[in-house]
Amino acid sequence: MAKATRKQALGRGLSALLQDAPNINSASDEHADKLVGSIIEIAMDLIDVNPFQPRTYFNEEALQELGSSIKELGVIQPITVRKLEGNKFQLVSGERRYRASKLIGNTTIPAYIRLANDQEMLEMALVENIQRKNLDPIEVALSYQRLIDEIQLTQEDLSTRVGKKRSTVTNYLRLLKLDPILQTGMRDGFISMGHGRAMISVESTSDQLAIYEKIIREKLSVRQTEDFVKNLKNGTDIKPIKKEIPSYIKNSLTEISTYVGHKIAVTVNTNGKGKISIPFHSEEDFNRIKNLLK
Repeated sequence: MAKATRKQALGRGLSALLQDAPNINSASDEHADKLVGSIIEIAMDLIDVNPFQPRTYFNEEALQELGSSIKELGVIQPITVRKLEGNKFQLVSGERRYRASKLIGNTTIPAYIRLANDQEMLEMALVENIQRKNLDPIEVALSYQRLIDEIQLTQEDLSTRVGKKRSTVTNYLRLLKLDPILQTGMRDGFISMGHGRAMISVESTSDQLAIYEKIIREKLSVRQTEDFVKNLKNGTDIKPIKKEIPSYIKNSLTEISTYVGHKIAVTVNTNGKGKISIPFHSEEDFNRIKNLLK
């Protein structure tokens, strides 16, 4: 109980400070040291969303679940905002928490306060989002590219800022060379980053799209896609990729073939569904097989 009272008093003190000194906008301003890094309950309508937010899609169902958690337990991890002119703030990180809180009707939210210019704001938002595990590969690649373009970072600098190997950064950036349809397929989960990397060396857009369709249609693995692209580039005759026939079918092929008097063919897809083909050489042969099946 003592801790809760202390937190509330601290919140009132900071609120009073903001009222008395609304123009704290840089680290050199008076009382800035008291404000920066503090946690304060801020009215939701005083917070603007982050224009530099690299995430473009927020799952509605996931927001509802987060909202239910916040309603039950409160916002466990405060959002981070930067101070604007007057008593306005702008999100640096925590937009999911902000959106979920709004969704359940909360009017305030706990927030860390920072002072930052637009460049620092962009860098903080991008780096913070890159660290998240649920970004799709294209979101990560676009964030890397924005850091390079707008903050003027080299790939070496970027790898240091985000804590990734330079080769990792390069692999993500190369995904942006793919046709937009492939990028969308990766964002929607139809193909993986591994599939995308396998197709980067294919220069023709029409070839990329043809391979993409083949991956979807035949459910190719990353390894199969790599082999297919390699053969395509080498001009090798590309043979259809055969699906492995399950052992329970293999073990019965001889028995069924002997019974019908012909070598049968069996095809199976990745879902376990398939078909049996029985050849015949004449009407008499067909009728013989029909009687056997009866």
